[in-house]
Amino acid sequence: MSNPFFSRSAAFNGRGSVAAPPQSMTPNGYPTMPGYQPGQPSQAGYGQPSQPGYGVGTSTAYGAGYGQGYGQPAQVSAEQVADLESQYGAPSATNVDRGRMTYDDVIVRTAGMFAIILGVGAVVWRLATNPATMGYGYLAMLVGCIGALVLGLVNSFKREPSPVLIMAYAVFEGAMLGAFSGVMEFMYPGIVMQAMVATAATFIVMLCAYKFAGFRVSGRVARIFVIAMCGYLLFSVVNFGLMITGVSTDPWGLRGVEVFGIPLGLIVGLLAVVMASVSLAMDFEAIQRGVERGLPTKYAWSGAFGLVLTIVWLYVEFLRILAILRDN
Repeated sequence: MSNPFFSRSAAFNGRGSVAAPPQSMTPNGYPTMPGYQPGQPSQAGYGQPSQPGYGVGTSTAYGAGYGQGYGQPAQVSAEQVADLESQYGAPSATNVDRGRMTYDDVIVRTAGMFAIILGVGAVVWRLATNPATMGYGYLAMLVGCIGALVLGLVNSFKREPSPVLIMAYAVFEGAMLGAFSGVMEFMYPGIVMQAMVATAATFIVMLCAYKFAGFRVSGRVARIFVIAMCGYLLFSVVNFGLMITGVSTDPWGLRGVEVFGIPLGLIVGLLAVVMASVSLAMDFEAIQRGVERGLPTKYAWSGAFGLVLTIVWLYVEFLRILAILRDN
């Protein structure tokens, strides 16, 4: 899957099960009807007496009802008939009624995470681009980068979602993106809008390909992409370490190394965009599987986290590629 949470979670990968919200059952193991009250005389099993003296007046044997003998019809009031008709005429219960995950749940949580990212990012943007507070902006970017990396890994490997940790990830991600985007916009005016348009266009194309063209990623290809993404993550962490320790003096670290006259960052960035685009399709499939399996509503946080993680990755790659192109 696009992130380890979807791959490891039995709820999304289809290799396990997650208990659906409990359904009421009768003593004999049948699903209950609306208005069922346990322990009522009419609920006794076939041929089972509710009182001593089975078969004589007080029995609830087959065909008997509310104190009636065998074969005598039970007395049903008009109010009971009207109540049953209203219950049978009511619309079927939806996933919302049963406390299960829906697409709307994922969309709302995704929008909430982006609202936090944009809000925190706007504050840190101003810090990073104001000469008087620039130092605080760079500190916020460093803290946000480390915090987003740690919480991203923690949330990815948790078997059950934690809304608090996911929202905390959004806060750190907003700090990192706000400072990084502000610096890039200051150095290359207009680059942020270009990266946002490219990210939105890629998202729409992949969504249409998944929805209308039936684009899917097979199991073997998905495993290859997961391995490639782990390799890319390792490369990014090593490169970041070389940059902050001063081992690499190039502003882009190892990405600034040229291969046949082409910056390595451009090659790696294009490969990363392809991986992130395919990852979007894998996220869509994981979310669809979760909705179809009727997962509890809390798993909508996992779907939102996976989408935000991939979209942010895609945006950062476009921002970096555009900056390298302008440098050259």
